[in-house]
Amino acid sequence: MKETMPNCARCPIKPDERICKQEGGKHPGNCPTVIRADLAAEVLKEYTRVENAEFAKQASLQERDGYSNRDLGYAKVRPTKPRIEEIIDFIGKMGYRKIGMAFCMGLRKEAQAVEGLFSSRGLEMVSAICKVGRASKEHIGLTAADHVGLCDFETMCNPILQAEVLNKENTEFNVLLGLCVGHDSLFLKYADAPCTVLAVKDRATGHNPLAAIYTLDSYYRALK
Repeated sequence: MKETMPNCARCPIKPDERICKQEGGKHPGNCPTVIRADLAAEVLKEYTRVENAEFAKQASLQERDGYSNRDLGYAKVRPTKPRIEEIIDFIGKMGYRKIGMAFCMGLRKEAQAVEGLFSSRGLEMVSAICKVGRASKEHIGLTAADHVGLCDFETMCNPILQAEVLNKENTEFNVLLGLCVGHDSLFLKYADAPCTVLAVKDRATGHNPLAAIYTLDSYYRALK
């Protein structure tokens, strides 16, 4: 790896001593705060754009509101809200009324519950399931041997159509729920409205992907 290639994941400096946390802090030779200082200054202009300014401000306020005991100092702060509540709060902060949801059929019960939570707060909901359109997997070059059910016909996941369905309804904010790896990428590529993720697909861990990371030294050691 080139020493000048940014890689914050490998930073050896203690968090509170890093230059990205405090002026005059320490940093390795490939620190992007230092070697990409010009880029950092240029990017700050983006936060002044009309379409970004209020969104960025409210996102930071949402971060603040996710903690209690701030008056006792950083070491005493505690998290107070699950992600679903933070999403609802952020929607309120931004004044959004029409919300889109793209979800996986495998999480249809969860999607129904989420839709109910949003609707009960007076939000207008538009949702699209992953199999929308009933297009055959043949359209993307797959055969029966590639089907999950090894059957002649199997409906493909259609994240581009999910995005376009929400686009046609002019949703103001989209929530992703359980889309597969890659399918989520295509949805994000084609969605017009800002998006957030409530949960990602992880069949093996009950949709808790960090479980495998937390157990890298034990149950998932084979990954290393």
